[in-house]
Amino acid sequence: MIVETLRILSVDDEPGMRLGVARALGGFTVHLPDVGAEVGFVVDTAASGEEALTMIEASPPDILLLDHKLPGMSGLDVLERLANGDRDILTVMITAYASLETAVSATKRGAFDFLAKPFTPDELKVTIRKATRHLMAQRQARRLAEERRRVRFQFISVLAHELKAPLGAIEGYLHILKDRSAGDDPAVYDRMIERCLVRAEGMRKMIIDLLDLTRIESGEKKREFVEIDVREIAQASIETVRPEADARRITIGLHADAPVRMTGDRGEIEIICNNLLSNAVKYNRDGGRVDVTLCARDGMVVLTVADTGIGMTKEEAARLFNDFVRIRNARTKGILGSGLGLSIVRKLAGLYGGDATVTSEPDKGSVFTVTLKQEGPSRADVDGSCRTGAVAAAAG
Repeated sequence: MIVETLRILSVDDEPGMRLGVARALGGFTVHLPDVGAEVGFVVDTAASGEEALTMIEASPPDILLLDHKLPGMSGLDVLERLANGDRDILTVMITAYASLETAVSATKRGAFDFLAKPFTPDELKVTIRKATRHLMAQRQARRLAEERRRVRFQFISVLAHELKAPLGAIEGYLHILKDRSAGDDPAVYDRMIERCLVRAEGMRKMIIDLLDLTRIESGEKKREFVEIDVREIAQASIETVRPEADARRITIGLHADAPVRMTGDRGEIEIICNNLLSNAVKYNRDGGRVDVTLCARDGMVVLTVADTGIGMTKEEAARLFNDFVRIRNARTKGILGSGLGLSIVRKLAGLYGGDATVTSEPDKGSVFTVTLKQEGPSRADVDGSCRTGAVAAAAG
């Protein structure tokens, strides 16, 4: 629970009214569970509109209790002066001469509410509670909007950065091909074409990952829940990466004694398996090993993918499931990726009441574990875990 303190400026030419407001609000708090805040108040006072404007200029309050009838400047005059600024102040007009005309004039100048004299401490607290809810909701909305703008800017910046390098490489190769400036050996140009295709495939994968991520986070992805065998999906994913694994002499083993059934969207489980298996091969060493272990325990499906690859430090592993995160060091140089695959895996696992975690050690390998509810996303989350000897050996 966030504890906040709002400043109230009470402007009234009657000393008794100023003192009464300060006493009534002393120790008063407003509980706002919607925004997770407990709000208290500090009350300052001013005897005239001129004094109030001076105090506001020096330190603007959060809530202004403004008497309509004041010596010199009226409350409406003060409101008009404040309307020309950009201060975040919520004003409550206090008057014994309330009328429709006064209400319209004050509202046009930005007043939020009215409180007619004489009023009781409880009436004052009701008004302050309403004003506080409105003010805090406004500020929360602004914070969320600013956060959305910041995240959007960061997203576009990272995306532009990730696309700039492959586009630059392709453009450079195409200029060489166009000018035939690399000599007369066709093999040289064939290698350039191959590099262009690899870079283009990387960008295509990033676009697919972005579409998957957007559909998941927006809730617009159409999901069809049926009974599926995760073991069969894992086996299909293994066959997909097998050509690359065989080319690098990487052995892949599937450890599941029986079908592992669950209710889920087949496409989503395929995304999880494909991303984990692809990474396990891509970041492995030549001649290495990948062990895929599946089991069902306590209402959860547990999928573990262990590799004997380049591994990561604890600091690198802690960042791994964030969007656009790719571990960049001497060991990963030349390995292409969108930096979105594992982020998607964790988000999908969350939709099934589970999670995605990793343990890793540099130069020894990594173990990725994904948990999923067997009964699908509609049931209560259930904890479960398993670990086989094959996985333990790969992790060690």
